[in-house]
Amino acid sequence: MLVAATTSPAVGSFHLSRSPSSRGMPRVTMAVRSNVVSVGSILTKLQQDCATPLPVIRHVADAMTVDMRAGLAVDGGSDLKMILSYVDSLPSGNEKGLFYALDLGGTNLRALRVQLGGKEERVIATEFEQLSIPQELMFGTSEELFDFIASTLAGFAEKEGEKFHLPRGRQREIGFTFSFPVKQTSIDSGILMKWTKGFSVSGTAGRDVVACLNEAMERQGLDMRVSALVNDTVGTLAGARYWDDDVMVAVILGTGTNACYVERTDSIPKLQGSKSSSGRTIINTEWGAFSNGIPLTVFDRDMDAASINPGEQIFEKTISGMYLGEIARRALLTMAEEGSLFGMSVPKKLSTPFALRTPDICAMQLDISDDLQAVGSILHNVAGVESSLSARRTVLGVCDAIVKRGGRLAGAGIVGILQKMEEDSKGVIFNKRTVVAMDGGLYEHYPQYRRYLQDAVNELLGLEISKNIVIEHSKDGSGIGAALLAATNSKYDHDF
Repeated sequence: MLVAATTSPAVGSFHLSRSPSSRGMPRVTMAVRSNVVSVGSILTKLQQDCATPLPVIRHVADAMTVDMRAGLAVDGGSDLKMILSYVDSLPSGNEKGLFYALDLGGTNLRALRVQLGGKEERVIATEFEQLSIPQELMFGTSEELFDFIASTLAGFAEKEGEKFHLPRGRQREIGFTFSFPVKQTSIDSGILMKWTKGFSVSGTAGRDVVACLNEAMERQGLDMRVSALVNDTVGTLAGARYWDDDVMVAVILGTGTNACYVERTDSIPKLQGSKSSSGRTIINTEWGAFSNGIPLTVFDRDMDAASINPGEQIFEKTISGMYLGEIARRALLTMAEEGSLFGMSVPKKLSTPFALRTPDICAMQLDISDDLQAVGSILHNVAGVESSLSARRTVLGVCDAIVKRGGRLAGAGIVGILQKMEEDSKGVIFNKRTVVAMDGGLYEHYPQYRRYLQDAVNELLGLEISKNIVIEHSKDGSGIGAALLAATNSKYDHDF
């Protein structure tokens, strides 16, 4: 997942930075405003520009399908990278043994171990440990960062209790979730294209990240090997598939967003050389880069222009948790400046980029009190303003327009993926139960967003087909998913 601004502290996380960017510094507060433009007209224009009626989301879903095909035909064929994961076998539930997972997706490092007991016992035991990455390592050398990872893993492995046991003569195997832009070259290797999410580690770009970790483990004297390198979205799909054979798609909607799905190898023209024995593989769409037909407001364009990657990750900037609050803040600031929404002065705190976070607008939308007291309280705490009931209602109108667009566009994206799968499989997707596994704090914690997403899916597919499409939450599936993919790609003969 390529998250656009400095992205997420942790993939799928719902905590957004309050720090102002270097661009878009707070404007000087003007004490007096003339009410030249009515707040109502600004809100109406916002609602019109954010509108996602059926023809709009139909176009987005169809364009997603077209871009998927173009990205599968040739690298660089569309906005969607359609990255090969080299995951050819999915967990079946028969897996047995002890497997580890490492998750480096942001500013936290997570280590996990799981003892699998096959169909009857499934997950016998799990343990995990999470540490923050020291700030200096995010700007240090490759060797320093991977030595820290290997040292953390060694310390975690030393605490392995009696519930966990490895057959004699076997190496411990790891599924490595590495959620930075990687050109995957096999199930257990991938070249780092560039660091994102605030990392600027020297000496790693252009190198195989699995080799970097293996070398660090050797320096630690740690007898373990990486048997699967996976993206967090791919891990989510694998983790959900372990419990439910009908899972075909996984979507992360958190600070950033991404989606992956199970694809037939004969539908991937750019797949050269050996084909998978199962005839299928998981494709990582990197759908945040999609941009075709997305309705944008002046506030989206201004936010995009001030970002570190103007013109990129447009889908992500309209549907993911990092940006929804910021779009709302920009709209409210304009209403305060041009329409005196909060009286004759403009609150200085409202001029700070990313001061209004997506969890704030979620909390405001959950307020059903007559006087909208929670809305008033959040506006006071975040923007330093006293607000009238009328102003609070306007604020909710702004939040709803932006969140409704985000949820409905995400739903259209899901339908675009399902449509593509249905066209190639001729009835296998829509005529039976098909599960979309969802993870990420935005989806988990924002009920209004979830409802808008589901509404769009129902409208696009119709009542009968949408009954077969199950969209369900799969919390923290990527960690155990990586361990499961280590099991299915073990170098040892499977005894299951």
